[in-house]
Amino acid sequence: MLFAVKMDVGIPRDLDEQVRADLVDREKTYCQELQKAGTWRHIWRCAGQYANLSIFDVADNEELHRILWNLPLFPFMTIDITPLTQHPSDLAAGAQ
Repeated sequence: MLFAVKMDVGIPRDLDEQVRADLVDREKTYCQELQKAGTWRHIWRCAGQYANLSIFDVADNEELHRILWNLPLFPFMTIDITPLTQHPSDLAAGAQ
């Protein structure tokens, strides 16, 4: 199942700098592990925002839920999720 996930990050400005740096480092490592596994298919930065738009390829809602809850920055995120399905006008749809 494919999902588009918009993650807006709101780390408090008064959070200890070392704690913040550790969270950001762990977030990057976790994200890249999931990319290598093929689960986190795409990630784009949203220009002018501390946010990203990502595409996840997971077995079900529960797997996506577990992944998101394990994000080190999850407590500081507002997340919007959109389930995706192939559009009939997509060139790839005609190849099937």
